Amino acid sequence: MNILIIGGGGREHAIAWKAAQSPSCTKLYVVPGNAGTAAHGENVSLDPADHAGLIRFCAEKRIDLVVVGPEGPLADGLADDLQAAGFKVFGPSRAAAQIEASKTFSKDFMARHGIPTAAYAKFTDHRAALEYLRSVVRGPSSIVIKASGLAAGKGVLIPDDLAQAEEGLRQVMVGRAFGAAGDEVIIEERLSGPELTLLAFSDGTTVRPMVPSQDHKRIFDGDQGPNTGGMGAYAPVPVCPPEMVADLVRTALQPAIDGLRAEGRPFAGVLYGGFMLTAEGPRVIEFNCRFGDPEAQVVLPLLDSDLLEIALACAEGRLDQVEVRWKDAAAACVVLASGGYPGKYPTGHPISGLEAGRPDSFVFHSGTKLADGKVVTAGGRVLCVTGWGADVGTALAAAYGRVESIQFEGRHYRRDIGWRVSSTDS
Repeated sequence: MNILIIGGGGREHAIAWKAAQSPSCTKLYVVPGNAGTAAHGENVSLDPADHAGLIRFCAEKRIDLVVVGPEGPLADGLADDLQAAGFKVFGPSRAAAQIEASKTFSKDFMARHGIPTAAYAKFTDHRAALEYLRSVVRGPSSIVIKASGLAAGKGVLIPDDLAQAEEGLRQVMVGRAFGAAGDEVIIEERLSGPELTLLAFSDGTTVRPMVPSQDHKRIFDGDQGPNTGGMGAYAPVPVCPPEMVADLVRTALQPAIDGLRAEGRPFAGVLYGGFMLTAEGPRVIEFNCRFGDPEAQVVLPLLDSDLLEIALACAEGRLDQVEVRWKDAAAACVVLASGGYPGKYPTGHPISGLEAGRPDSFVFHSGTKLADGKVVTAGGRVLCVTGWGADVGTALAAAYGRVESIQFEGRHYRRDIGWRVSSTDS
């Protein structure tokens, strides 16, 4: 098969790495790709927003399957346009992608279909939102503020008190810190408990869960500092045994897929469920319409089946005919970020040590590019170093061991990825 992958981050490098291992992969293209994806296929300098150009490319290269990595092109209707032109796509339609593209839609959808989530209120008017804040925050803050639209995983504020909540609301709705994504906000109950991600393959009817994983969103050790797109992850998650996975599928993932289909929004691709394990039971924090990043970089190395076989089955509505197998192992990743991230950061710094590999690890590129034949930094999250082994501790040792050989100016990373594995809090 000729495969086209849309995207240029660490998630897409992980997808390309896994897809290239498939015996059915004849030719692999990545739009636009990065310095890492170039090792598995051909990077193509097309704009993912140029749907007409992508359709022409697919026709010229006789593409058999398009895998869309990021949420932006899905929310923009890329899957719809490609399918209308006769191409098979692993990724949901614009209508189904609303489960991520609009937190307002997602929360209302969960309410309609009885999917357990936090209590919430939605606002488009700053003054009304401010009045609501002042009515619910007493002492330490018990709320979370979320920009309703897409904000690259950063549109969530967790204030400590009313003053922080008011300032955060002002930044989002008046200062437009997240642009149009903050034109509508969700103010919801703050839940407490361990967090985890459960991804699942779906063809719009059948749901096949992946290995549960746990992301680390805050920039600094100890879960301090602002939210990021993700600074590391590990899988599986000891606090989520197989019986809990089955329960999360039954109470959240399958009802979401069934509900979308019932509303005329059939979902084919990866459904991302973000969960909080509260004292009252699991609650959905968010749904996303694609692989997580960096969750993909720890889940895909544990997949013991052919990713392309699964993706094609999802696109063709026959996932129930495909076996999805997982390795009895663990994986963990550490993100190396540019100095200053998630704020402003410089780019163009040469990266050294990438060639010093080891058999129990792999380096997935996120924000990199080739300049004069050398790999240089080109983003906030630069590299995702993944290790694997018999358990999470062994996987973490492999990842951190590989991290030590990689250098670039301003390199920053968390040194406590996986701390919850040994914490009584997990």
